[in-house]
Amino acid sequence: MLGEYRITGRRANEIAADVERAVSAGQLAPGGALPPLRELAGELGVNPNTVAAAYRLLRERGVIETAGRRGSRIRPRPATTPRDQARLPVPPGARDLSDGNPDPALLPPLGPALAAAAAGPTVLYGDPVAEPELLARCRAEFRADGVPDGELAVCSGALDTIARVLSAHLRPGDTVAVEDPGWGSLLDLLPALGLRTAPVPVDDQGPLPGPVAAALDHGARALIVTSRAQNPTGAALTPARAAELRAVLAERPTTVLIEDDHGHDLIDQPFHSLAAGTVTHWTLVRSASKALAPDLRVAVSTGDADTVARVLGRQRLDAGWVSHLLQRAVLALRRDPPDPAPVYRARREALLTALAAHGIRAHGVSGLNVWVPVPDETATAAALLQRGWVTAPGSRFRLASPPGLRITVSTLAPAEATTLAADLAAALSTTPTTDSRLT
Repeated sequence: MLGEYRITGRRANEIAADVERAVSAGQLAPGGALPPLRELAGELGVNPNTVAAAYRLLRERGVIETAGRRGSRIRPRPATTPRDQARLPVPPGARDLSDGNPDPALLPPLGPALAAAAAGPTVLYGDPVAEPELLARCRAEFRADGVPDGELAVCSGALDTIARVLSAHLRPGDTVAVEDPGWGSLLDLLPALGLRTAPVPVDDQGPLPGPVAAALDHGARALIVTSRAQNPTGAALTPARAAELRAVLAERPTTVLIEDDHGHDLIDQPFHSLAAGTVTHWTLVRSASKALAPDLRVAVSTGDADTVARVLGRQRLDAGWVSHLLQRAVLALRRDPPDPAPVYRARREALLTALAAHGIRAHGVSGLNVWVPVPDETATAAALLQRGWVTAPGSRFRLASPPGLRITVSTLAPAEATTLAADLAAALSTTPTTDSRLT
């Protein structure tokens, strides 16, 4: 069942730690079946309840999953092996289009903003945890975008906010409906929190309402939606799709809704709120990372009073608050924000046009990336690598959706787009046909 490896330990935490070490070391492979409870208990000479407790710890840590009569198995991608490890190496001279980063040339200089932040008053224990002007500015922007009035919180980026909201409302074993393809870091976070995923297919307009409803009806307690610049597909909610999703949520008001609008300063598509008049518990989070600097770990979120109170209450017990130096720097930069949207749109559309000229269907209506469905992502990525292009394998972003490649276009010049499209066409043995669901 586990090959030659033998699990050891006498206590639940020892057994769990041994399995986790073996997974990290590659001694236990993803998908491998664990022994039944009583069988392992007999081998170790312990009570079956001890093994059950160990397996529960492993599930909560995102190492294993249990599927009824099929027993417990090592997760296909345990929390100890994040998706970023699937990145291809970048040989000397190759063009790296795999990292998902913004163009450094389009980011504002941080020096003046940080200097201005440091000149502000000293923050001491017991002071307010957020900069009032930053909150006021964000509140005005939320209202202008039709977001329901809610409380505000500042956390260390979008993923930190999402983790805190999920931990506030869900417990290990609960299911979360997520976009598929979707953000690889989020897909890693959920099993690390002990949560299950219910993949929902997306098209260029966002998650498909029917599968969202089905996932929620089958027990998913939360839904996470990327409003614009979806990673990896570039999907952006349209008014019609937002209305359909609001109707789904209005019939399921106990759903915990998380809207991730990380692309709010990157693109020129309008924002469409899903929270208005739909669910009791909701959060909308906007981070500064992509538009201002990935190292500015600041995100401002709004949500219902109960959710925000739980997030801030837990934050006070661990991080305490987000550095006011970073908050002030973000505020200073947002007083005269950059406008990279036209540049990113031009680079995205240049690649989409070049690919279409070769009959290659791709997706990228917003954001920094283009998603290209391919019949074999490993072979196609390897063929592009031989031609000097490094792309991101779709396995970093997929649960049940078909294979594809993510190409980051943030630094891709139009002339390069033409060459890349020709090389991709040569790499593909056949031109894949796709429908509107990114398949």
